[in-house]
Amino acid sequence: MDMNREEYAKYTKQHMPRSRAGRNMLRAFVTGGLICALGQGLLALYLRLGLTEESAGAAVSVTLIFLGALLTGLGVYDKLAKFGGAGTLVPITGFANAVAAPALEYKTEGRIAGTAAKMFLIAGPVIVYGVSTGAVYGLILWIAGR
Repeated sequence: MDMNREEYAKYTKQHMPRSRAGRNMLRAFVTGGLICALGQGLLALYLRLGLTEESAGAAVSVTLIFLGALLTGLGVYDKLAKFGGAGTLVPITGFANAVAAPALEYKTEGRIAGTAAKMFLIAGPVIVYGVSTGAVYGLILWIAGR
């Protein structure tokens, strides 16, 4: 089968799978938006229950972390991530998933060598970078304030 460049380009264009980028971006936007809307709803609920704004914010964080870890343990978060893609990386629920998923995956190796050692496999570098950056930033602010 002899083809010139133009024929080959036409052939590959006909047989190339269509891009799903638009659909994937829409799914990520909707999924991330729903997670954030849930957080806003929880904030309104906790404020209505009489918590201060600071306490309500902390309660929302704890609730979202708990839900992220629970849904990971039940296998629901993986299905949600398969549908919503990057939209499930909303920082707090995505972080809970990043800690819980490796812990579940390595639980057969035991509590210490498996669950405890592998729990921060993905999230560990994020924690180290966040703490280190925060310390450097705090030091810069402290020096600048003097």
